Amino acid sequence: MEIIEHPPIVRLPAIFGPGHVPDHVTYTWVLMIVMTIVAFVASRNVQLVPRGAQNFLEVVLEQFTQLIDDVIGPEGRPYLPFIATVGLFILGGNLMSLVPGLNGPTTNLNTNAACAIIVFFTYHWIGARKQGVLTYLNHFSGPMPWSLGMAPIKLIMIPIEVISHLARPLSLTLRLFGNMFGGHVLLAIIFFLMGLDGLIGWMLGGTTAGVIVGGIGSIVMIAFTVGFLYPLKILVSFLQAFIFVMLAMLYIAAAVEEGEHHGAEHHAEHH
Repeated sequence: MEIIEHPPIVRLPAIFGPGHVPDHVTYTWVLMIVMTIVAFVASRNVQLVPRGAQNFLEVVLEQFTQLIDDVIGPEGRPYLPFIATVGLFILGGNLMSLVPGLNGPTTNLNTNAACAIIVFFTYHWIGARKQGVLTYLNHFSGPMPWSLGMAPIKLIMIPIEVISHLARPLSLTLRLFGNMFGGHVLLAIIFFLMGLDGLIGWMLGGTTAGVIVGGIGSIVMIAFTVGFLYPLKILVSFLQAFIFVMLAMLYIAAAVEEGEHHGAEHHAEHH
């Protein structure tokens, strides 16, 4: 594991006192600072005809807006800041792990769990705010109305629904972690095989066999990494960010739709 991992901690200067900061926390702050700087540069001089960073971010936000309209509907646009922030953070963390020597924050289980828990509490908060706390809690017992005959079924449905909702952050966490950490390990193994203790070191050893085998092996490894592995990792980075965001929007859409359904029923009762 020492070969695969970046040095596990970054020691703080003495001014911060004793202790250490885990590397995924350090990279998380680096990513947050980069995102803040990009947002500041893009928005400091907003123009009607966008150029540069403003134009780039407007295109990105338009894509998020289109996704929200397709999944949640126009009523989901107030959640654009949350969804876009989560999506861009995860994408940035995924792409950071492509840099040799860096351990992107999304390759760590804690970072992914934090993002998943934020999504979990956010969509429940949206549902409770949209419907009211009691009405929202009632949907955990299933869609059937309460009655004496339905009481046993609804009591069975409650733990099933609770387990289903609790499994969502676990699923979000493990899916993202497994894909990103697996790719990170694969890259680390290839870099180790190509290093001074591997093919390159063998090539520099001076023997004829070492030069031939090490040279050919290094060329094959480089061609495989640049031509196949890196494009695949980039695709997986975008795909995993998209899946995470899409699932978050689906959870929010379910909460919003429930609120609209109860609101329509309430409106019909009064007419």
